[in-house]
Amino acid sequence: MPEEGDAPESNSSAADRDGDVRSAAIRRAQAGVIRRAGDRAWLVTAPVAHFVAALRAKRPDGVRDILPAAETVLVTLDSPRDAERVHRALTALLDSPDPTAARTSETSADPVSIPVRYDGADLDDVARFLEITTAEVIAAHTGTVWRCAFVGFAPGFGYLESPDGRLRVPRREQSRTSIPAGAVALAGGYSAVYPRASPGGWRLIGHTALTMWDTDRDPPALVRAGTAVRFEEVRR
Repeated sequence: MPEEGDAPESNSSAADRDGDVRSAAIRRAQAGVIRRAGDRAWLVTAPVAHFVAALRAKRPDGVRDILPAAETVLVTLDSPRDAERVHRALTALLDSPDPTAARTSETSADPVSIPVRYDGADLDDVARFLEITTAEVIAAHTGTVWRCAFVGFAPGFGYLESPDGRLRVPRREQSRTSIPAGAVALAGGYSAVYPRASPGGWRLIGHTALTMWDTDRDPPALVRAGTAVRFEEVRR
């Protein structure tokens, strides 16, 4: 029995409350999923760029690091004691995404400028695959601001996305046994600069003299997740 002065909950208000709960659950399922990754991390499946921007804008206490990948974000914790508090914060971000966070992140820093000599071994093949000229490949590559979606494969190897995806080409059928440091490449809708000599199957369109990874630099990586990048053609 309700106490005097308390209004008993009507069937309609209970239904409204249940509807709100269901709506929030549906929005969360569409926006992303949160899974445990040990006792010191959460793995979030979500639209990566927007979620990372929102998380960095409203970084919860107890979050040690934010590590985006192609379709997931690993959120590491200072302590297992922070797990539930951070989980609630991540859930709130998924339920109520901030549409201004990504735009704020995109305009918060000037792009890193990477000078490129477009002399890559696969430049002609890329142009043929896309049915455009090599000059148009270069114009498309230099004519957009790329953004580092995530870092992987090797320290300092940033997977750069463009807004329009015009330069989407497949990897080479056969990987090269060695690609030099500074090689600028395309594959699978991404562009990248090889930070060190290594095997690889991306299509090479040029090279830069910039050092992408330097342990004597703070931070060592020239490009990190969220970094904006603009390529600039050099002719000498």
